[in-house]
Amino acid sequence: MKIRKNDTVLVIVGKDKGKKGKVRFVYPKDERLLVDGINFIKRHTRARGAARQAGIIEMEAPIHMSNVMLLCGKCNHPTRIGFRFLADGKKVRVCRSCGEVID
Repeated sequence: MKIRKNDTVLVIVGKDKGKKGKVRFVYPKDERLLVDGINFIKRHTRARGAARQAGIIEMEAPIHMSNVMLLCGKCNHPTRIGFRFLADGKKVRVCRSCGEVID
């Protein structure tokens, strides 16, 4: 996957369009991301004794990877991601707009 944990992303589609957030968790099999402060849903929960109170809980839900773009640290613009091999043979992610190494 081109987007990883702790990357800063910009939402480009949906109800949270234009918001920025940090990727907290990645689900590679489903191609989804859990981003801080993005895609809140309301969950109706039942009480489980003294451990959990019943009611409506707001929680973050995963968002599809195609609905976000990575923000480059250097140019601070949403960008596509490319890959390049360094001289020592290490594969790194690269910003497509400014050419800066992201990793």
